[in-house]
Amino acid sequence: MALQPATGARDLNPRQVELNQLLSKRLSKVYKKWGYEEVSPPRVERIDTLIAGGAISSNEIVRLVADEPLGLRPEMTASIARAAFTRLSGRPRPLRLWACGTIFETKIAAEGGISIEENLHSGVELFGANNISAEMELLSLLLEALETLDLESRYKPRLLIGHTGLMDLILQEFEDEQREEIKASLINFDAISLDKMEISEQKRKFLQAIQEMRGLPITTIKNLSTMIGNNVVINDLKRLFLMIGPIADSKNVTLHLDPTFQPHFELYTGLVFQLICQGTSAPVVIARGGRYDGLVKQCGAKEENSTGAGFSFDIEDIRELVTSSFRIDNDQEKTLIAYSKESSLERAFSIQRGLHKKGTTAIVELDYCQNKEEAMERLKERGCVKLIWVEALDANQVTY
Repeated sequence: MALQPATGARDLNPRQVELNQLLSKRLSKVYKKWGYEEVSPPRVERIDTLIAGGAISSNEIVRLVADEPLGLRPEMTASIARAAFTRLSGRPRPLRLWACGTIFETKIAAEGGISIEENLHSGVELFGANNISAEMELLSLLLEALETLDLESRYKPRLLIGHTGLMDLILQEFEDEQREEIKASLINFDAISLDKMEISEQKRKFLQAIQEMRGLPITTIKNLSTMIGNNVVINDLKRLFLMIGPIADSKNVTLHLDPTFQPHFELYTGLVFQLICQGTSAPVVIARGGRYDGLVKQCGAKEENSTGAGFSFDIEDIRELVTSSFRIDNDQEKTLIAYSKESSLERAFSIQRGLHKKGTTAIVELDYCQNKEEAMERLKERGCVKLIWVEALDANQVTY
């Protein structure tokens, strides 16, 4: 048998598993306080669900060999949206749901090979909230959830926000056949491509100014208003930042607005955002999300409040970021029950049952010890802090 996991897969050690559980538990507590209910979408879905109406490339989906086209989910939003507008269609809106589970991503290696990565994600979805109210709730929830993770200040969290509507406004004065090329240049910050485009010098300077326009929200919005005028998108962004700005400041989170920021998946049609922390050698995106009304309509929703928005935290990336500094406080200290040759394993198990009834974490040393000194050595090896030494069959001969 192969002794190494598949490329992209990982064997997690006990501390990593415990950290994953702790981080997930902390996030779930915040979700529940905000009234979100837990759901568990399937890992396996039909391909037509996973591609989310063409927003996700089929090349990014891990396909399964089956009688019908099936794959492993690359994210959980599409599955939850499908359930929200089918099985849960009778529930009142707004509908607040959260989930924690594994997603599967395909990665292309430098040499051209394809590997599969599995990652643990935790996030929320909000359905049926119109206008900017959904984004106000989600970003407020995101910042509160971030706080519960107790990240150190050295990680310098930054919330990067964009809006697909801003890109539409920027491109509205250009010919249809030019828009995709211009969009790609702006997203990739490709100044050379802009210089080579066959457009007027006035339009080129406009695009160059847009390309440099990213940073503090208030300044960016002011500049955008001057260049493209006031509209619903800009007015909504003003309202959003007036609300979340003080919240972000109180949690030492920097806000950045980038008119050219667009997500990897073409899932989002509206506000998009990423929560970024400074890692040891490079920035790490620990959460991402946005509005996806188009996906909701792909799920067959027809009612007026057919809207959706959400975000997800990448638990694996957060764990790797904090693993060296994050202290796990065990609920209880572990007790080791060790016994001598004159006693018995049965006696040790009897003592263990009594401790378990009291809620004490206790493990039994399955082999007898020659003496109490050897038992103390086993105590250190097992990571326990308290020893119960069973010296003889007589129940009274137990020392602590």
